[in-house]
Amino acid sequence: MKMNPLGRTGLTVSELCLGTMTFGTQTDEAESHAQIDRALAAGINFVDTAEMYPVNPVRAETIGRTEEIIGTWNAANRARRGDYILATKHSGEGMAHVRNGAPISAATIPGTIEGNLRRLQTDYIDLYQFHWPNRGSYMFRKNWTYDPSGQNRADTLANIEECLEALQKQVDKGNIRHFGLSNESAWGTAQWVRVSEDRGWPRVASIQNEYSLLCRLYDTDLAELSVNEEVGLLSFSPLAAGLLTGKYADGAVPDGSRKSLVANLGGRDTPRAHEAVAAYLDVAARHGLDPVHMALAWCRTRPFMASAIFGATHLDQLDHILGSVEVELSDDVLADIDAAHRAHPMPY
Repeated sequence: MKMNPLGRTGLTVSELCLGTMTFGTQTDEAESHAQIDRALAAGINFVDTAEMYPVNPVRAETIGRTEEIIGTWNAANRARRGDYILATKHSGEGMAHVRNGAPISAATIPGTIEGNLRRLQTDYIDLYQFHWPNRGSYMFRKNWTYDPSGQNRADTLANIEECLEALQKQVDKGNIRHFGLSNESAWGTAQWVRVSEDRGWPRVASIQNEYSLLCRLYDTDLAELSVNEEVGLLSFSPLAAGLLTGKYADGAVPDGSRKSLVANLGGRDTPRAHEAVAAYLDVAARHGLDPVHMALAWCRTRPFMASAIFGATHLDQLDHILGSVEVELSDDVLADIDAAHRAHPMPY
């Protein structure tokens, strides 16, 4: 398992990260614990979660359940807490089930972190992330209609300052070690970096944005920022919610799959997406590659990638995904992937 630096933190994270958003809905507690065991045994040292998990769907009555399941694993494995890097998130503005949709602020950060720590049954969080910006995001298939003209720059910068100062207090207490963003833009990330460096407060270590063969919004401005500022990408949905596995080809909807619960896969299930998926499946078939392995191995070739976050409902899916670390893509495969991307430009 290849290890990559987590920003300038001095920590290294495995090229694959165990995502946990199904823990507590599609994946029960026993299997969730087994996934953590299996992932750590395979060399993964990175686990990602969030206070609002599980998903599919997000419900008021299940908010925090995923953290609780990780917490019961931590409680049963006290000596192993230092074996892995634990990342979680503070929900952003508008999540009605959490703090009545309040924005992230100095007022919300202390209590939210206390809740994270309590549910996770740990003394510290390695990477604390803001799930999405208060001012909105062009992620979640909103890129076509994203309009920043209503933003107030002074308010945004003031909020960044107060949040970083609040995070510094949490670092001083030992509650969190490092800070990351999620669903952020290049401009927003640059402001967090600038303010943190000016004031000596926690510096952004990573950005968790969607990234896959089907969603390559990161490839331009954010890629440049990542490389120059050493802020690595933690890509979520590297398999495009399962589309890139091929399991939804020809209209198939496997029982228990994400599509069986969320029909449009959060807006990803479009005719354009299926055309692009078919092209990538063809590339994999022509080169004798498993499409899951090809999609994840391709993520590893990106110059800004810190870790690709995958989710597995069952252990057999986890084992299948782990096989991707043995796959190296040839120049011919990469050229064919590039050709497919040019013929089917995405996202969605």
